[in-house]
Amino acid sequence: MTAVPTRRERQRQATFDEIVDVARRLLRDGEDVSVRAVAQEMGLTPPALYRYVDSHAELMVRVARSIFEDVVATMTTARDAQAPDDPAAQIVASAAAFRTWALTNRHEFQLVFASATSTAPEDGSAPEPLVMTSLDACLPEESGVKLFGAFFSEIFGRLWVKYQFDIPADADLDPELLEVLRGEIKAPEVTDALGGPTPGAPTPGMIWMFERAWSRLYGTVTLEVFGHVHPAFISTGALFGATMLDIGRELSIEGEWPRLQAIARAQY
Repeated sequence: MTAVPTRRERQRQATFDEIVDVARRLLRDGEDVSVRAVAQEMGLTPPALYRYVDSHAELMVRVARSIFEDVVATMTTARDAQAPDDPAAQIVASAAAFRTWALTNRHEFQLVFASATSTAPEDGSAPEPLVMTSLDACLPEESGVKLFGAFFSEIFGRLWVKYQFDIPADADLDPELLEVLRGEIKAPEVTDALGGPTPGAPTPGMIWMFERAWSRLYGTVTLEVFGHVHPAFISTGALFGATMLDIGRELSIEGEWPRLQAIARAQY
């Protein structure tokens, strides 16, 4: 039986929520997201705020988790609008929803997906890294990065089960890369009737395909967010569409592109 939070616990959680909400609003407005700035917005002193967060780095991790939860919720809505047995439509709709979110929330995208460092802590110490160039990269796990990565990897596994696209065998991968990829594979929690991994369970080759697809999607969206391509490429969705078609060719879904393109455009 789950214990009912006490009044003090509810009040403390409400303050945590307000801290994150205020920090995200400052971030969206392009303002300084320091402990001092957040405290001032809340009518508190910095020492009072430090009763809730131990450091600026912890504040940024809480903000990052809130952002990731919102991104995943947005993508979940797009995914669930498609048939559950249509992973091609689900992954395209989710990717397009991610792009639209990124273009609409540029400052928040920059914080969790494209910042080399976070805002420098007020104590003068070195800034904590907040960067994600891979779905399983550098953010602390409690920031929510795993939640984001798991969302896409689950659909990707079902996509392979349905389309059986070619994936590199271990012998085809560079030995150093193979070692890295093997390190990314966790022990399977579920096995099939013969005791083997479930269909669509990750292999080094599958993880490599996944990372390559993600790098193309991430790279294209990042270029669009920061306006490093022609504005018409962004407004028409032409660059994103071409990128998704390139990915689709490797995943054996290019034959369905007219249908999938319409699904993607519905998210623009």
